[in-house]
Amino acid sequence: MPLTRDRIIGHDNERLAFRFTMLNNADTVECQISDAALDELGGVKGTESMARQAQFLALRDAVESIASEIFQKAPHVKGQVVRIFTKHVQKPLPLTDPIPAGPGAGMDNAATLRVIAETRPATAAQ
Repeated sequence: MPLTRDRIIGHDNERLAFRFTMLNNADTVECQISDAALDELGGVKGTESMARQAQFLALRDAVESIASEIFQKAPHVKGQVVRIFTKHVQKPLPLTDPIPAGPGAGMDNAATLRVIAETRPATAAQ
């Protein structure tokens, strides 16, 4: 069962992470996401600490989905902290072969449409 939303604790300047809690049934699960992971998820760099709460709120659904996935994959230990780092944030794949454009492009060959799709399970998107 995925974790459910609970409360926001706030930015921790010492750990350079944003702290929040989620619920596993009636049990509270401490969670945190590193500043670097939050920036990676938002596609920005160097967000100031005073803007972290607004950034977290904008990305909250995605952050909580990642936290829930990490929690589901690990053994459940009372008092554990779910920590999200940049390695947990999926990056979009770059296009290596651009689609031909312009007059006459693709006349000899069929154009290939490349679709980049998020590969998270449907349960994580909730």
